[in-house]
Amino acid sequence: MTESGRLLYVIVCAAGAARDVGGLVALAQGEGWTVQVVATPSALDFVDVPALERRTGRPVRSRYRTPDEPKPPRADAIIVAPATYNTVNKFAQGIADTYALGLLAEAPGLGIPVVVLPFVNDALAARAPFRRSVESLRAEGVRVLPSPSGSDPADTGDAIQESHLWALALGELSKTGSPDAR
Repeated sequence: MTESGRLLYVIVCAAGAARDVGGLVALAQGEGWTVQVVATPSALDFVDVPALERRTGRPVRSRYRTPDEPKPPRADAIIVAPATYNTVNKFAQGIADTYALGLLAEAPGLGIPVVVLPFVNDALAARAPFRRSVESLRAEGVRVLPSPSGSDPADTGDAIQESHLWALALGELSKTGSPDAR
C-alpha cells in the first residue's frame, strides 16, 4: 500500500519531451496519485533524476532489482510518456530487455491499466511495424493515444502542448477502469 493507496508508474523513454516529465508527475500527484518514475536506460540522459526523486520522494528506477533489494510495490496504473518507437514495438512483442519493458510485458496479464503516449515522428508513425504494434496493444486493452502530429513537441519547445498531452494521458486513466475511476 502506498501513501495514497494509488500507485502510478510513469515510464519515461528517451525522447525530447522526457525532460519535462516532471509536469506529468506534478499533475498525477495533484490528482492524488503516488508516483514512481521508471526510466529506460537511455532516458536517464534526458531527465533530471535528482529533481524527479525530490518531487516523488522515491528513487527513479531503471534496472531490475538485485536479489537483496526489496520487491517494489505493484502499480495500480502505468503511463508510458513519452513512448518511443522502439518501446512501443518492443512492448507489443512482449520483449522485456529492460526493467521498464519487463514491467510493461507483465502489466496487461496482471490487469494493470496502461496508457501509452507515443512521441514518434510522422515517418516512423506511418511504418507498418508501428501501426501493427499499436493495433496489437489496443487489442489487449492498452490505451494508445495518437502520436503528436509532426513528431516530438519538445523539438519545438512547445511546453503548452506537452502540458496538454500530459493531462490527456492522465485523463485517459479514468477510461481504463483504474482505481482512480472506481
